[in-house]
Amino acid sequence: MYSARDRVDNEEWLTRIERAADRLSLGAEARSYASDMFLSEVPDEDRSKRAVAAASLYAGALIAGEERPQSRVADAMGVSRLSVQQHWKPILESAGFRPPSW
Repeated sequence: MYSARDRVDNEEWLTRIERAADRLSLGAEARSYASDMFLSEVPDEDRSKRAVAAASLYAGALIAGEERPQSRVADAMGVSRLSVQQHWKPILESAGFRPPSW
């Protein structure tokens, strides 16, 4: 879980998630899941935050039933598809969800 301070400290990244969600035409539920998962998993190193934010957005879209290709999410967040691929399953599991087996 995260604190209100985490939200304030990571406002820039939450804004980036929102902008990418706009580009992907994602709804409020996917955005909410993405933000919550990002704040629960936010890494200490700034260079890792972009990948975790992208993976959180991908995972949030999956949970909300608004799946988007990893490559589109990666493009919207400015990371490689591999970054999304490497991080989304652990983020889902940490949030208490079982990742699909495909």
